Amino acid sequence: GEEKHGKEPSSLQCMHLAVVACGDRLEETLIMLKSAVLFSNRRLCFHIFAEESLKPEFEKKLKEWPSSYTKKFEHNIYPITFSVGNAQEWKKLFKPCAAQRLFLPVILKDVDSLLYVDTDVLFLRPIDDIWNILQEFNSTQLAAMAPEHEIPKIGWYSRFARHPYYGTTGVNSGVMLMNLTRIRSTQFKNSMIPSGLTWEEMLYPLYQKYKNYITWGDQDLLNIIFSFNPECLYVFPCQWNYRPDHCMYGSNCKGAEEEGVSILHGNRGVYHDDKQPTFKALYDVIRDFPFEDNLFQSLYYPLQSKFLDTVHTLCGRIPQVFLKQIEKTMKKVYENRVIVYLGANHRY
Repeated sequence: GEEKHGKEPSSLQCMHLAVVACGDRLEETLIMLKSAVLFSNRRLCFHIFAEESLKPEFEKKLKEWPSSYTKKFEHNIYPITFSVGNAQEWKKLFKPCAAQRLFLPVILKDVDSLLYVDTDVLFLRPIDDIWNILQEFNSTQLAAMAPEHEIPKIGWYSRFARHPYYGTTGVNSGVMLMNLTRIRSTQFKNSMIPSGLTWEEMLYPLYQKYKNYITWGDQDLLNIIFSFNPECLYVFPCQWNYRPDHCMYGSNCKGAEEEGVSILHGNRGVYHDDKQPTFKALYDVIRDFPFEDNLFQSLYYPLQSKFLDTVHTLCGRIPQVFLKQIEKTMKKVYENRVIVYLGANHRY
């Protein structure tokens, strides 16, 4: 039924996903994009911001994916650019080029809404489900993030921050849903001038004011912005940005216990060492999954057996948290395919 929608501009049909990849993050970014494509339903538009040296690699690797998957998305690769202030300063903030995400509203002028994720994120259910949260924004909300921590007394911001931050524990910017149209048209309250400033006007002065106090770079700036503009933020629950912190100190993400992890965020480099085998197991299985294979045989069963080896670890004690959502998702994908194979072309 593609023809029917042909007239609609692709920006409307598309779920826009942005990522910033520098240094050695090529593989990680590709696995993230793969998880997005494996499970999503609607068409995807990828906006990949990458260092020049990575661009040919991205192009080459994405071309190797089978056409049954490449037809589900379009992609653009952009150079790293900063519109205000000193580019070298922005580049060095926290991790190489992470500050790029602060400039997405300015750069992607034709994009209405966007999901930004860090390279170390894995989707365990269709992006459609988090994309739909945009519909839940009230009239003042223009971005959504999850809390940095569930428990203030062990949260980083509540213990150490020397700058304003959102709410009681701050927010984590590794998964960030943005209504760019609203961001571009809003005047933001701030600690510098009594009248509001646009997003772009505010970035560099805020950075200048707080740069000696920030530890986590651009995430701290976002916390500062939303601490002055709390009504602009929609806070989504921890299963949409599930990190080692949620299980390292005992399980502290209720949403994930109830419905499973929706988006896994393997920060602290856990996909690449043996500190959190549960996180690595998911990464390895999605990385090694041969595109055209059966999801249960080549993804879910290997995952289950890998999880058996992690039950002695803190995060491995709660395998159902990691497996619940991905199992649901696979059943759905499988049912959709079966319906399609039966020749029901009117599946929408």
